Amino acid sequence: MPTQNNDVLQLRAEIAAGAARMIAQDGADYDTARRKAARQVLGVDRPAPNLMPDNSQIEDEVRKYQSLFGGPSHGVRLNALRETALQVMDQLADFRPYLTGAVLNGTAGEHDDIHLQLFAESAKEVEIYLLNRNVNIEISETPHFKGGRHDPVETVSFMWHKEMIHAELYDFHDLRGALKPRGDGRLQRVDAAGLRALMANDETLEQDE
Repeated sequence: MPTQNNDVLQLRAEIAAGAARMIAQDGADYDTARRKAARQVLGVDRPAPNLMPDNSQIEDEVRKYQSLFGGPSHGVRLNALRETALQVMDQLADFRPYLTGAVLNGTAGEHDDIHLQLFAESAKEVEIYLLNRNVNIEISETPHFKGGRHDPVETVSFMWHKEMIHAELYDFHDLRGALKPRGDGRLQRVDAAGLRALMANDETLEQDE
C-alpha cells in the first residue's frame, strides 16, 4: 500500500529525472533545472524542501540518461573535454589547478564547459599570467565552494581550443578545505595527476568490456 513517504520519494525521483533531462539536453545548471522540473511535476513555484532532490540524486539521473541516450558520442565528447582540461591544467600548474563539475564526474555532454578551481596567492596573479599570453578573459563571480557564509570568488572564463574554460580563483589557504572528500565518497575535485589516473582507469575498463 502506498505511504506518504513512498509518495515523497516518487515525486523526488520524478523531479530528479526531469532535471536530468534539462541538464543533458539543454545544458541547464542544476539549480535552474531542479526548479523548473519541480514546477512541471508539482505545479507550484515553492515546493516543500523535502520534495527537492539533491545534486547527487540529479547527478545519478544525468548519468543514467547519458548511458541510455548518449551513445558512443558521449564517451568521445567526455574524453575530448578531459584531454583539453589536462592541457589547461598543465599550462596553469603554478596555480595548483583542480578539475571539478561534469567533466570530472563523467556526466558532461555537448553543452558542458570545463570548470577548474585554482589556488593562488592572488587572483591578479592568474589574470596577469593569462593576459601576458594573449588569452582573452572575462571576469565574473562564483559562489564559494564552502557555502554562503563565504564571499563569492572571482572567476576567469576564456576559450581554449574551442572549449570554454571557467577557472574559479581561490586563495591558497582554501586548498586544505578543498581536499576534504564528499560525504558520499564521490570525488569533488582532482588535480592533473588524479585526472590522468581516472582517464587511464576508464580506458582500462573499456578495453576489458
